[in-house]
Amino acid sequence: MVKKYKKTDDISYALGATVTMELLNRRADSARCVYVSPKSDVTVVTDRARALGIPVTESEKAFNILSPKENCYVIGEFNKYDSHAQSDRHHVVLVNPSNSGNLGTIMRAVAAFDCADLVIIKPAVDCFDPKTVRASMGAVFGINVEQFDSFEEYINKFGDRVVMPFMLCGGAFSKTEFDASKKYSLVFGNEATGLPESYAQYSPVRIEQSEKVDSLNLSAAVSVALYKMYIS
Repeated sequence: MVKKYKKTDDISYALGATVTMELLNRRADSARCVYVSPKSDVTVVTDRARALGIPVTESEKAFNILSPKENCYVIGEFNKYDSHAQSDRHHVVLVNPSNSGNLGTIMRAVAAFDCADLVIIKPAVDCFDPKTVRASMGAVFGINVEQFDSFEEYINKFGDRVVMPFMLCGGAFSKTEFDASKKYSLVFGNEATGLPESYAQYSPVRIEQSEKVDSLNLSAAVSVALYKMYIS
């Protein structure tokens, strides 16, 4: 039965036809049901769900509960699942991210450049919140995401790599030369507060920019960094 989403729930929702299709194509084993509005004329998603043996239910009530103010006619319900960052890949590490839109956009960038896994240091915004899932346009279903209670816990598991925090005190990121024999962790702080000074013990860098703005949005900064890593 559909109910308003809570972070403590074992299930979540993919809002929209495109996001639901990503769920079916990449995490079909986690999909529970596809809800379709009586107003919908979209058949490609329901056809895909039925081909996978996933129930399809026509229900206006589901949309009144989960997406009452949005132009949304398809919802995918799925079980939350675990995924893990890989030691043989670079990592984007987000320390205490607090905005669903930013996190979803970053997930999309991680998928687009496909050179790193995503690590989240808690406390953090919920990576399975329907707002995050929708902002990612379903990219969350195609990337590895691992969460840790602290940065120390993360380092204890993945310590053999170059830690590169993005801080105003850092050197010019444009001059960074990536060593193909090493793995890197690109570390970004909270949208409002950035990283604590303790991270300066590593090898901090900064993205150079004009003085017309004081800083880049978190998701923009991560995208710039990922692109440079991707083409290196």
